[in-house]
Amino acid sequence: MYREIFESIVDMTHHDYAGHEMKRGSSTPDYYREKLNECTMDDQSFEALVQGYLTDFQELHMGFRFLDSNRQMDAGFTVRRYENRLYVTTSHREGVEKGDAIVSLDGSSIEEVAEIHERRLQSSHPERENWAALLLEAGEADLVTAEGKRSNIVLEPQVKPTYSPTYMVESLEDEVLLLTLTDFWDHDAIAELIQAHHDELSRCEKLIIDVRTNKGGSDLAYFELLPYIFHGSHVDMSQFGDCALTLCTERNVDLRVQLMEQVLASTEDAETRRHIHVMIRELEKNRGKGFVELDLSEIEEGVSFDTKEGPENVVVLSDVYCGSSGDSFVETVKHSEKVTVIGRPTLGMNDYANVAVITFHDTFQFWYPTSKSSAVDEGRGMSGVGIAPDVYIPWTPEHLQRDVDLDRAVLWLNEKVETK
Repeated sequence: MYREIFESIVDMTHHDYAGHEMKRGSSTPDYYREKLNECTMDDQSFEALVQGYLTDFQELHMGFRFLDSNRQMDAGFTVRRYENRLYVTTSHREGVEKGDAIVSLDGSSIEEVAEIHERRLQSSHPERENWAALLLEAGEADLVTAEGKRSNIVLEPQVKPTYSPTYMVESLEDEVLLLTLTDFWDHDAIAELIQAHHDELSRCEKLIIDVRTNKGGSDLAYFELLPYIFHGSHVDMSQFGDCALTLCTERNVDLRVQLMEQVLASTEDAETRRHIHVMIRELEKNRGKGFVELDLSEIEEGVSFDTKEGPENVVVLSDVYCGSSGDSFVETVKHSEKVTVIGRPTLGMNDYANVAVITFHDTFQFWYPTSKSSAVDEGRGMSGVGIAPDVYIPWTPEHLQRDVDLDRAVLWLNEKVETK
């Protein structure tokens, strides 16, 4: 079973993955074939092997994991690097608290580990490094608590907590409205939230939109919000973005259509359903034709809108944990004169996008992007750099004591209003 799955994944990464031409020669499948022959495999070791192979592509829209969420593991906590320490940012493991710091892994300093595994950390910038995989593989860590107490802990895989999205509007002091969106998956729920708070959005002068941990989803899900945060009477979004070239292999069309039909089954919004039907039709029409710029002229009106009365001053909070459709949102709103983006650059996932998803033996799930942005061929890609904020705030351990970004956003908005 494992060899069959691995060879299928190799075939997809070499023929169906939208970046296969640009990254030709970057992968080493023979090395992993040898490991398959040499090692006794179980599900966990095979998952790790495939994830190792996929690291060669340095593709954020590509992944492999257990289908069953109860088998998806992490270290029991998340970290962020500052200088030569990994600070715990969230924890569901007993004995490890937010604000604690890891100073070494398996006897090596954090700086030494980062130097050896720079490619696996997917960034050379400390605050953007992803330590999740290395923490899972490490055996022990030296931990210093926020109070300064030092101890050695054994690292053991923990079942990841179930993710629940947050779509929330709340009023802060100084007449600031805060909108928090941790993903753009549930179009209907987000649309209902925006509609339910229409009066507040129309009347407020100062708005903060927090997408620092936005996991992406569908660009269509945030369209309901855009009319409130742009000037002018009418906005044509087609002028903002680059074109997308879709790799219409037989397999990509099959998998993308299958995924869209699943979305249709859970979406009630009529305009969203119309967009999806047009996408399905265009994919089928171009089946087997290689890279194609899909003709979406029929729905171009859907990417323009009439503006609504809304706040004159808007801050969008961004960070490296904001990706995919989160990247798109931040990139889009930067075209509005009303908006100031504060925080840190987004993840930068959208050079290659529009994922296809395939399940193997009801056990594993693999996903990869099927389209590429024209910006890639023009040397303007976002991979590794993300969408830059207008006001950059470096991450420091102080962020664990108070919300530095939010405080700065409120101060920024108050100063903007006072200077008018």
